[in-house]
Amino acid sequence: MDGFTLRHLALAVALSSSMGAAFAATSNSFVDNAAAGGIAEVETSKLALEKSSSADVKTFANMMINDHSKANDELAALAKKHDIKVPDSTTLVKQAKEKILNMRDESFDAAYANNQVKAHEETIALFKKEADTVTDDKTPGGTELKGFAQQMLPALEKHLDAAKALQAAHPGK
Repeated sequence: MDGFTLRHLALAVALSSSMGAAFAATSNSFVDNAAAGGIAEVETSKLALEKSSSADVKTFANMMINDHSKANDELAALAKKHDIKVPDSTTLVKQAKEKILNMRDESFDAAYANNQVKAHEETIALFKKEADTVTDDKTPGGTELKGFAQQMLPALEKHLDAAKALQAAHPGK
């Protein structure tokens, strides 16, 4: 090989390597928002286990921790499979804890119930939008993320119903 051809080969390899790195991890707004919401659900529910003395609140909080932890793991696995970047969980936990600080201790159960109703309404809207998205083979993980959203909707709607029942049982003071 002459020097000219070798330089072109080296340049082609360098370009393909840097292009591969540039496109290695794509971001996806559904993954970003679903991951953030899932972690917030787990963190607020952990706080509910610490702060609440109500059995129904603790039962609901345990359900949120179990269900959303499983969903978060499933979403992370799907994202990894399709090389979709997942938001840093340390940052998301920090953001969730900052939101939690806005809840007042004197009516924690009511604040938690209200938070859960609002959070689940927002999450259902997010998941419905993803479930109704027309996907193509060019979108990384598009079909599987759509399927994940469709699969999760019944459980999220059940959570919303339970959150509304909790809200009715613990009205604000």
